[in-house]
Amino acid sequence: MAKSTKQDSSTTLATSSVGSGSGSSKARIVGSAVAGISELALFHPVDTIAKRLMSTETRLVGTTTLETGHNLNHAIFKESCNKTPLQKFGSLFPGIGFGAAYKICQRVYKFGGQPVVREKLNVMYGAEFDKKFGSNGKTLISAISGSIIGIGEVFLLPLDVLKVKAQTAPEQLAGRGVIDIFRKEGLKLYCGAGWTVMRNAPGSFALFGGNAMAKTWMGIDESQRATWAQDALASSAGAVASISVAQPLDVIKTRVQNKPFNSPESGVDIIKKLLKNEGMGGFFKGLTPKLMVVGPKLIFSFTIAQHTIAYFNNKFSH
Repeated sequence: MAKSTKQDSSTTLATSSVGSGSGSSKARIVGSAVAGISELALFHPVDTIAKRLMSTETRLVGTTTLETGHNLNHAIFKESCNKTPLQKFGSLFPGIGFGAAYKICQRVYKFGGQPVVREKLNVMYGAEFDKKFGSNGKTLISAISGSIIGIGEVFLLPLDVLKVKAQTAPEQLAGRGVIDIFRKEGLKLYCGAGWTVMRNAPGSFALFGGNAMAKTWMGIDESQRATWAQDALASSAGAVASISVAQPLDVIKTRVQNKPFNSPESGVDIIKKLLKNEGMGGFFKGLTPKLMVVGPKLIFSFTIAQHTIAYFNNKFSH
């Protein structure tokens, strides 16, 4: 009887975890959507700043502090650079509609989908991975399943393209409705798909792999529910690894996405121009604000997802 109780307890803990595949699909969808909405509301301005810095094709660091500040002011706030602080802050919310659609779909797909893929890989290759890699087997499966999910994320690219254009080149969307844009631009909305895949594959590998590795180091296995602090530390480790690994490709992806729809410039052309005009440092533009916000952003997002999925899973199971 005691053994049965212990097993039931482990099952309950696993069911309530964000990473667990045993939670209901409905709970995952609702919990992930809540996480996406909450994350968007708090972090969209920072995302806008990062995207604008990555899109700036001139050197930001000047010979003096005053010149650097002037360059940053123009790069971040664009036409609002000489306006009041409140107006400047308001200028950081373009593309919020596209951002909402993209972020909610992305979080539901990523948070809800990775555990499903991980379960399938565990069933198919779990024993083999454990035999070959020992305690790192499950970490590798988490990382690989994250990479697969990251590659599939390319289907959401049109929403991401429109969000980036609204943030960095709003003149390209001025006076145009969403239906008109989708009808006339068609496959052009998948501009940068290859670069997105190249960014997402290692980025998502590092995100889920780093998260799983951190939990392994803390002695947490799949049958245990991590505390808020443990989830926060693990998600931060995965997020920092993901952002750092993917940043150079993210810069190229962003510039491919914000160029005019009819521009013939390729990703390779962008890389050549970047190296010529900005040097290697150009590949890491926008990294600092992303790293400054990635900890609280992913802590917040993963925590909201964890607790809301656990809450709704309990609600839907009764």
